[in-house]
Amino acid sequence: MTEYHGNVHVGGPVQTHELPQLMITKVAVGPMDNNAYLLRCRQTDEQVLIDAANEAGTLLRVIGSGGLARVITTHRHGDHWQALAEVVERTGATTVAGRYDAEGIDVPTDELLDDGDRIGVGQSTLEVIHLVGHTPGSIALLYDDPKGPPHLFTGDSLFPGGVGNTRGNAENFTSLINDVEAKLFARLPDETWVYPGHGADTTLGKERPSLPEWRARGW
Repeated sequence: MTEYHGNVHVGGPVQTHELPQLMITKVAVGPMDNNAYLLRCRQTDEQVLIDAANEAGTLLRVIGSGGLARVITTHRHGDHWQALAEVVERTGATTVAGRYDAEGIDVPTDELLDDGDRIGVGQSTLEVIHLVGHTPGSIALLYDDPKGPPHLFTGDSLFPGGVGNTRGNAENFTSLINDVEAKLFARLPDETWVYPGHGADTTLGKERPSLPEWRARGW
């Protein structure tokens, strides 16, 4: 078994993080190097996809023949849902997104999410964390592994080296960094594994010392 490191590239192999109760498969798709994540419950084999970003064929190959219960879209930006319509058409999956971003997603949302909501992945559960700033309805998804550190899917709200792009809007930046500090860093331990919407993984511990720098620079 290849050790999971989370470094994937468009056209390259997937990476699978094998947890005691959940399998997390990470794949990169073009043209904007988006990450998509397929979660599979090891007890029931139910599968959930986070961000049907692009390259529906690639995503469908990763999903395989095991079916797909839901597609969760982390936020409204188009590079995170270009393959959503085709994936849903092919799998019959339920569409899920944050309440305040659903109107910006061209595919209708079946289930609207609010802060604190929970989503089942077979016998495992994801907690919804609403983070305002990158978009009005961005969400992160927390899997609090009962047998190990937490696992956090942050969309475009948190990356290695900073919070998501707020395009120079000071109010949006302040909102986002406040939410990230209060709802993620103040609550979760350093060993929390972070899976972002683009690029490499990180942990909260790696990023925590940089929070004052991020706030001071304003992006």
